Amino acid sequence: MTRIDAKFAELNAAGRKAFVSYVMAGDPDFETSRDIVLGLPAAGVDIIELGLPFTDPMADGGTIQLAGQRALEGGMTLDRTLDIARALRATGDETPIVLMGYYNPIYSRGVETFLAQAKEAGIDGLIIVDLPPEEDDELCIPAQAAGINFIRLATPTTDDKRLPKVLTNTSGFVYYVSITGITGAAAPEAVDVAPEVARIKASTDLPVIVGFGIRTPEMARDIAAIADGAVVGSAIVSEIADGKSVKDVLAFVKTLADGAHSA
Repeated sequence: MTRIDAKFAELNAAGRKAFVSYVMAGDPDFETSRDIVLGLPAAGVDIIELGLPFTDPMADGGTIQLAGQRALEGGMTLDRTLDIARALRATGDETPIVLMGYYNPIYSRGVETFLAQAKEAGIDGLIIVDLPPEEDDELCIPAQAAGINFIRLATPTTDDKRLPKVLTNTSGFVYYVSITGITGAAAPEAVDVAPEVARIKASTDLPVIVGFGIRTPEMARDIAAIADGAVVGSAIVSEIADGKSVKDVLAFVKTLADGAHSA
């Protein structure tokens, strides 16, 4: 059982929905992003998505693209991203960490080396948005053999013919992208998302977490109410981009977590 599996078992036992937060490693600088990550569990975050900055983030909207640029310009690397995970694990905190990014930096490192380093650093799951199920032998299957969940995205365009392929070899949870397009682009409506979540849940026992476009505690509550939890990324990254202090960013995150947990 991974930390992700244990977290969902804990949440289910408590009758609570999950709140998942995304932050870009190294944005606006290494120390600030590390301090934000260290504060996320106390702010109510159940699972941390840690963005790995990349030069060509094709699935990300402008907010997260700019965050990645700031991180790269500040000297952020794969090694330093893993250092942030190590910093959280050094505190003894067991909050799951999902590394979210693109395959190129992992391929460049070498899959076997990367997985050993990620496991040692305390990474629990991977979301690699440019590796489709047809490429499972590249990273998905080796990751699962190493005890790291491989989390797949399902979208509004994932039809009934494609869905079984998407769910094959997926573990930890399914991330349902609530809108068509890039991150942070539009606001999801729970009434539209609910049937899609039900469709996915009819095909898997995995939790289904919904993200993209959630910006307020009320939206987090409404989306969590019809799924197993909610993800917020761009809204948090925007607070960081606005120069908010670590304390203020974490206070904002807590309002979102409280919203999701009230579902």
